[in-house]
Amino acid sequence: MQLTSLTALSPIDGRYADKTWELREICSEYGLIRFRVLVEIRWLEALAASPEIPEVVPLSESAQERLEQIAANFDVDEAQRVKQIEQTTNHDVKAVEYYLKERIGQHEELSKVKEFIHFACTSEDINNLAYALMLRECRERVLLPALEKMTAKLAELARMYAEQPMLSRTHGQPASPTTLGKELAVFVHRLARQRQQLADVQIMGKINGATGNWNAHIAAYPEVDWPAFSATFIDGLGLSQTPATTQIEPHDFIAEYFDALARANTVLIDFCRDLWGYISLGYFRQRMVDGEVGSSTMPHKVNPIDFENAEGNLGIANAILNHLASKLPISRWQRDLTDSTTLRNLGVGIAHGVLAYESIAKGAGKLEADAWRLGRDLNDNWEVLGEAVQTVMRRYGLPEPYEQLKRLTRGRRIERDALRDFIRELDIPEADRERLLALTPDTYLGNAADQARDI
Repeated sequence: MQLTSLTALSPIDGRYADKTWELREICSEYGLIRFRVLVEIRWLEALAASPEIPEVVPLSESAQERLEQIAANFDVDEAQRVKQIEQTTNHDVKAVEYYLKERIGQHEELSKVKEFIHFACTSEDINNLAYALMLRECRERVLLPALEKMTAKLAELARMYAEQPMLSRTHGQPASPTTLGKELAVFVHRLARQRQQLADVQIMGKINGATGNWNAHIAAYPEVDWPAFSATFIDGLGLSQTPATTQIEPHDFIAEYFDALARANTVLIDFCRDLWGYISLGYFRQRMVDGEVGSSTMPHKVNPIDFENAEGNLGIANAILNHLASKLPISRWQRDLTDSTTLRNLGVGIAHGVLAYESIAKGAGKLEADAWRLGRDLNDNWEVLGEAVQTVMRRYGLPEPYEQLKRLTRGRRIERDALRDFIRELDIPEADRERLLALTPDTYLGNAADQARDI
């Protein structure tokens, strides 16, 4: 059966293929090969630029232009050629080496130094740097912009509804009022912090040979300071050198990267569940889209499908990201191959998150607060002012303030007049009595509105 979006096993390449297209260039098999080709080219250029390696003469403008053309013009057809070579080599990185030798074979100058392609490298030298470049590009091009876009949208909603009073619910029960905007602002702060932690993860790499000791490098050129040479090369790629490794870069930074991303996803799961609840309570209406159907049998329904879809995808994303974060830093002795197959799922975990981010942005764009419904719930729960009353009573030393309000309000609703009658009997200064009598559930908001505006 031919592979199409209908026959794909993964919904990432099937049902949701049109929503994850940007990741294909970065995180696919093609993307991995493209980054391998780039690393091999940059390594050859670094060798040629070193006067301590006279066998690789400085590259002429023509040679440099040829190498840049190979890197810049590397497309799916070129990647397919690498795969054809791999059918013979049965080794993916060696196929890249042979591909490059093939591509420079007709260039007189480059053909003379073709054996310095992949010089002193183990496959992991190329792979770890390729994956590092993949994660860096994915972060810069996709993840950080997506998280910024969501944070900005939530901040916009928070400011829009900064002064909209809302009944809080702790343990699912009526609690001290807040504003709708402030509760959204909480997620803005949380998400912005996790986004920054993801941005701050240092992306690492190594190019130090078969067991991390530059054995072959030193055997060939003992006079070269290979640790310094490698550090300069890795820095030139925009990465940081891992100071000591086995054959493989230990992947600790990948764990940090995925842990940070998973925490951002967890914040968003919490957000999706809260929004689902607010929609269920009627605090938010969803703008309807012509032609959409909420149920195959109940025509009245407008379901919170965007937040449900996001929650499901965030869960799958975190399952993959958490596995990668816990598995990748573990390797038997100087290496085993369990990281190789695991890393190939890197893009799958990221893609499920990206699907969720798009769903959340879409769902947030449909939301409209229902001020009437929010106001009705507040007006039905005057007992939430019991906190304010007993706290003022504490200030003036009245006996058993908490217990008095507990007897008056716990487990039952109290009408406005009954609460005000209680306040009128309190032995407190007249100004405080009047302030409590003027208080209503929709004005007992603390500084919630200021918190929402201040984001």
